[in-house]
Amino acid sequence: MPSSYMLLACALLALLGLGSSCGPIVPRGEWGALVSKCVDPLQLPARLVVISHTAGSTCASPALCEQQVQNVQSYHMRTKDWCDVSYNFLIGEDGLVYEGRGWRTKGAHSGPAWNSLAIGITFMGNYMERAPPPRSIRALRSLLDCAVASGYLTSNYQLKGHRDVQRTQSPGDQLYNILQSLPHYHK
Repeated sequence: MPSSYMLLACALLALLGLGSSCGPIVPRGEWGALVSKCVDPLQLPARLVVISHTAGSTCASPALCEQQVQNVQSYHMRTKDWCDVSYNFLIGEDGLVYEGRGWRTKGAHSGPAWNSLAIGITFMGNYMERAPPPRSIRALRSLLDCAVASGYLTSNYQLKGHRDVQRTQSPGDQLYNILQSLPHYHK
């Protein structure tokens, strides 16, 4: 389970202006990630971000989101035989960002033409009929601001929905409507 002390410390450091501008990102070690076998680097700074949804169960607490991230990673690694969870980051309805492959490793979220160019961020849940809560959208905005400030993402990046780059219903109709209203969205 993510350490509540760690999350409290991140929040306190952010309030004092001493911590990362990224907000609390739950590192792989905190959510119990399997060891990654991925080796391909992401071309940085990235100029694209692709947003998807897992279309699976939602999670609204750190304990439930930790379990959900483990489930997604287990499915990708043990069932699909991929080198790791396919996304760079995962966002829960608890408003936290969970580190997937992270900033530097190429994801497997949007197909060969896009994976080496884009940071892949997924929302845990199915957002066809309902929107993620505002705290999840705030977490996305914070992560994107952090990526630009840290040099992982160009300042003129393009934000795309998964359906903009592949034939899919992801990221769901409700989340897709929200994405279209965000700065940097480009079909």
